[in-house]
Amino acid sequence: MFISITMTLITFIISNLMIIISIIISKKKMKNKEKLSPFECGFNPLLTSRIPFSLQFIMISIIFLIFDIEISLILPMIITLNFNLMNTWLMTILFFILILILGIFYEWSQNFLAWKI
Repeated sequence: MFISITMTLITFIISNLMIIISIIISKKKMKNKEKLSPFECGFNPLLTSRIPFSLQFIMISIIFLIFDIEISLILPMIITLNFNLMNTWLMTILFFILILILGIFYEWSQNFLAWKI
């Protein structure tokens, strides 16, 4: 009992000493002006807050999210291949891939995949 309390106390003292020493000898003594500003992304917070944003970027990010979710749905289907009937599994995966292909053609027809330079 005494040894566990002693080890806990020693661990607590050493960890606090390490934190205090790292704060004292830290290289970042001065406060950085950019780090203290509300935005670190390069926008000037004193100008207008409604900066035009590219709709193409939003569409590409939505497409990425759709295909990211698609991967998370297909991977468990591969694992369940051994537990299901082959016809049922094949029809399910083909229907799922058909929906994805139709989605790609729809995005292509709406020019979501066309990069504007």
